[in-house]
Amino acid sequence: MKSDQLPVNEYATYYTGYIQALENVELIEELEICVHEFIKFVQNIPMDKFDYRYAEGKWTIKDIIQHLIDAERIFSYRALRISRNDKTPLPGFDENFYVDNTNANDRSIQDLLTELAVVRQSTLSLYKSFTQEQLARLGTASDKEVSVRAIGFIIIGHQKHHQKIFEERYL
Repeated sequence: MKSDQLPVNEYATYYTGYIQALENVELIEELEICVHEFIKFVQNIPMDKFDYRYAEGKWTIKDIIQHLIDAERIFSYRALRISRNDKTPLPGFDENFYVDNTNANDRSIQDLLTELAVVRQSTLSLYKSFTQEQLARLGTASDKEVSVRAIGFIIIGHQKHHQKIFEERYL
């Protein structure tokens, strides 16, 4: 499925910007490609920028990469639960609390990128296992209805959103 074919009733309006910015990408293909593009992009960032904060209280690049890892794990868990027809409403999470409780800034950038790649490989394997019926299943996460396929596009859009922030505010 391509991102422009995703019905708007399959995700919360909060994610509209993430989905609409995807330029008609195919879900599985883009899950695979965009992580490699992101890693290559990050590897070209000057070393002195990884611990930089563009304003007081803002996250570092390392914090954001850890945030992407954590969020993708949560999104994948939601996709798994919903794909298996689990109707239990899934709670939200406080991204700031997660970032405040990591040691991202004590880790090497290569370690973070390796973890991101491993998490994406797991996400990709999960998404490749879904049938079309499972991808279309709807569930509730953060008090909003969402489909399994929408979650996949949200993962992609979320990563691209943060890459754009790197370009605009950190470099």
